[in-house]
Amino acid sequence: MADASARMEPPERGRRRIFWPGGLSARLLVLTVVFALLGGLIAIPPTLAAYERQWLLDRVRAAELASLAPEVAPDRVVSEQLKTQLLEGAGVEIVAISVDGVRSLVFAGTRPAEAPYLVDLRPRAAGLGMFAPFRTIFGPEGRRVRVVAEPRFRQAEFIEFVAVDTELKRALASYLWRLLAIVAFVSTLAGVLVFVALNLFLVRPMQRITYAMERFRADPEDPMARVELSGRRDEIGRAEAELDRMQADLRAALNSRARLAALGEAVAKINHDLKNMLTAAQIASERLAALKDPKVSQALPRLERALDRAVKLASDVLTYGKTQEAAPEPKPLRLADAVDEAAFEAGLAERGLRLVRHMDSSDQVLADPDQLHRILVNLFRNARQAIEHQQGRRSQGKIEVALEAAPNAAVIRVSDNGPGVPERVRERLFQPFAGSGRPDGAGLGLAIARELAIGHGGDLTLASTGPEGSTFEIRLPGAPTRAAPRRRRTRNPA
Repeated sequence: MADASARMEPPERGRRRIFWPGGLSARLLVLTVVFALLGGLIAIPPTLAAYERQWLLDRVRAAELASLAPEVAPDRVVSEQLKTQLLEGAGVEIVAISVDGVRSLVFAGTRPAEAPYLVDLRPRAAGLGMFAPFRTIFGPEGRRVRVVAEPRFRQAEFIEFVAVDTELKRALASYLWRLLAIVAFVSTLAGVLVFVALNLFLVRPMQRITYAMERFRADPEDPMARVELSGRRDEIGRAEAELDRMQADLRAALNSRARLAALGEAVAKINHDLKNMLTAAQIASERLAALKDPKVSQALPRLERALDRAVKLASDVLTYGKTQEAAPEPKPLRLADAVDEAAFEAGLAERGLRLVRHMDSSDQVLADPDQLHRILVNLFRNARQAIEHQQGRRSQGKIEVALEAAPNAAVIRVSDNGPGVPERVRERLFQPFAGSGRPDGAGLGLAIARELAIGHGGDLTLASTGPEGSTFEIRLPGAPTRAAPRRRRTRNPA
């Protein structure tokens, strides 16, 4: 049992997971602060490089001003004390200028033991890289830097100085800490502001939608489970509207399911009595079969088939209410015979309706005989009732049945010249208890017929409707075929 429980344990258990907030609001706050912080950190290297460049240019200008001292001094000679003061004031050790290609030292201090690293600040030079300040900050102590730049106050090709970078390193480190503090403050402030804005416009509406979904799942009948529409025109507003429609559709479906359950319970109560009645009718049909009346012999087979279907339907009606229709058992059958049987059961001839068949008597389709019979009977009966209830009708009612071949399918078209399907019921025509256009209709016939067609791998659709009539299409898998001619029975001469 221990091994089995170990195998059933999810693979995530036992692993160390990085902390990640569970709520959408907390995740949004963390992400906005992190992204704002990353944006600020990306701006630090170029900002620090610009600060280093300006710091060095300030030293260049101080060294340039110090290099003018020998030109204004008496006899162009500067004392050692004044030279030391000028170099300390400029923060440099050596100052040199280049005029007409000749480089000359203005002030020469102690020559460094190691060669200094070069920083060229002239416009045409490569200049400082974004990561040069970090090399200065984290470099060895006591290094010297040689800076070359264009002069501003004297005519020369360039001016340069050599100095220890300790003061520069200290200034860069101080400026870096100030930048980090500013970036942290601005990132946190921007993250909080973005979080508040997004939480107000996105997270809160999503929380309302989620709360409505959770309450609806717990109790679909709860009136507080309905999401309040904000009237927004963006994706949030569309989500609210779609959720409201979905809840309305689900409530209607649940109501239909409850009515189906009630219908199943009622059918269960009368099923026993109905089977007894049908059994009595079968016994009576067997007694009629003993009579030698030609008219009885002619009508009896259809009566027996109708009773057999009724008994089978009464036996399977509970199965329909509990689960689904039984799986069809398709086989080739003559469509003309199936149409005639369905027309007889629907009472078309008795009510004076004309049936027109646009097919050959040998045309076959692949379908379950009983289920196709129920589909056709439902369509014929609905067409007959629509024609009978049409007010002010003068012409004879007519129902036409045509067979067409489609790619790997057979299409049966059932058309009538009735008043058409009312517009108010077209959208829910195939929904149980909702698709009937008559006050006395239950709205189950077309729903059952379509379910039977879908069970075959096909469909039942309303192709067209209007004042001139309606056309329904039954699509069945398998192209139509032709049956072999029927052989005539010949009497034995003997």
